Amino acid sequence: MDIEAFFEEMPFADLLGVEVLEAADGHAEGRLEMRESLSWNADRLMAHGGVTFTLADTVGGAALVSEVDQPVPTIDMRIDYLSAGTGDLYAEADVVRCGGDVGVVDVDVYSEDETLIADARGVYKTG
Repeated sequence: MDIEAFFEEMPFADLLGVEVLEAADGHAEGRLEMRESLSWNADRLMAHGGVTFTLADTVGGAALVSEVDQPVPTIDMRIDYLSAGTGDLYAEADVVRCGGDVGVVDVDVYSEDETLIADARGVYKTG
């Protein structure tokens, strides 16, 4: 499965501009270019929480897809927002567990200045 192509063709990720940059061996990285339409604040570009969540979920899924070579629907995701997401966003994900029925992935999301703005744990269906 061509992981990058699979995620590039995902309509919602494409709408937001989520890019999966790398996905192999249970690790994935991705980015999102911040723009006015993704901000929750009219006076300053600050990523809406849903944008940060979508980046984390997409990159987390890509990390697991790199292990199981098939789509992995999200079962659950928990996210902690730690700081405002200003500038372009970047995410790194690592598989914690890859089982026959479910997989678990940890994801960190950073702002352009390398501030950790969110950490998440996603649970995905693998079987």
